[in-house]
Amino acid sequence: MPTNYERTAIRALRNCGAVVATAFAVIHLSACRSQGDDSANARAASIPAARVAIAQRGDISHVLTLAGQFQPYQVVDVHPKVSGYMRKINVDIGDIVHEGQSLATLEVPELKAQLQQTVFQVDQSKEEITRAQHEINRAEAQHQALHEQYVRLQQAGQGHPGLIAEQELDNARAADLSAEAQADAARAALAGAKQHLGSAQSENQRVQALHDYTNVVAPISGVVVWRYADTGALIQGGTNSNSQDLPIVRLSQSSLLRLRLPVPEGDVRYVRDGDQVQVRVDAINRSLTGKVVRFTRDVNFETRTMETEVDVDNKDLSISPGMYANTMLRLAHVDRVVTIPIEAIVLQGRQQVVYALDDSNHVHVRQVQVGIEGSKLAEIKSGLQPGERVILGGQEKYQDGEVVSPAVAESPASETQQETGGTIDLKADQPDGRTDSESPAPPPASQPAKPSSGGAR
Repeated sequence: MPTNYERTAIRALRNCGAVVATAFAVIHLSACRSQGDDSANARAASIPAARVAIAQRGDISHVLTLAGQFQPYQVVDVHPKVSGYMRKINVDIGDIVHEGQSLATLEVPELKAQLQQTVFQVDQSKEEITRAQHEINRAEAQHQALHEQYVRLQQAGQGHPGLIAEQELDNARAADLSAEAQADAARAALAGAKQHLGSAQSENQRVQALHDYTNVVAPISGVVVWRYADTGALIQGGTNSNSQDLPIVRLSQSSLLRLRLPVPEGDVRYVRDGDQVQVRVDAINRSLTGKVVRFTRDVNFETRTMETEVDVDNKDLSISPGMYANTMLRLAHVDRVVTIPIEAIVLQGRQQVVYALDDSNHVHVRQVQVGIEGSKLAEIKSGLQPGERVILGGQEKYQDGEVVSPAVAESPASETQQETGGTIDLKADQPDGRTDSESPAPPPASQPAKPSSGGAR
């Protein structure tokens, strides 16, 4: 039988074997687990990562900020039709006048004499008509008497042959015809007298019209922005060929103003009638909204801009012509359209494509139709639906049908792209410490309207 010592040694050997076996098992399991993790990591490392954005519905606006200048809707230099001395001038600079209001009165003595002469000629023509009418009455009465006398003699000669001499009948017939001719001549004289009256009245109306021009009236409603004449001055008529003749006053229609905006050449294609314009007049701390009503459709050769006008109602005359305004012109705008970041769009040849992902994260190269583009977002007209994912940047690293690991990047759904064409800050300090109100005015955005020459009023 084994001794106690041998039994103790055998148990110790058995325990050592168990420990060794357990250690080998742990080492084997650890090796297997490590091999499985490395395989999984290798598979994950083989799928490329991709930064993606989700197509959304939003708005894209293209806005242009410009500095504009207010101009009167009309500027008229008022000249008289006739030449004469200024007897009275009724307005001065700053006065508000209405269409038809008397501005000044001229003194033209020779015109008064001409008018009086035409009045006499009209009266004389009327008297001639009266005389011609009496002459007609006399001639018709004489013709009636001579005609009846001839008829009686003719009847008597027919009833009693040989009673009336043929010579007597011929004389009576000749007198009858002569009286009839005198009556016709009297009627013709009356017609001539009436024509002469018409001519005299026309001359009277002409001279009267010239005389009426001595009262110079406002051709439009507006403000007197300058006065050129004083009482007693000799004023030349507006029909004079001398272009150096000064007008009496200059009128500005300021109740309606033109806001002129110089749109840069690159944005001309976006300008349309009715486009909305936000206007800010810093000088009077006023904001308003207007619409584009007209544009020249011509790009200035020197400034490379197109003049665009907005009509601004100014019935209270709070805005003075010449003031500047900062404007925001919405050139292009779309609402509730599919938008994606611009960097998701790739140009392949002449086609624009995106790298879209399906539900299983496979890449599909898809052609799209792009609409309005901002600085960050683009409108997708067709080829993509809201909610679909597209790869952002580095599209050349991915192949059609390849599986990727997407990482969604946050992107806005809407964008307003602002392009500046120049603004004016009236409150900005000047380099020499002066404000804009103390410094020389900046160059105008456009040339002011050339005043038209008012004719005879």
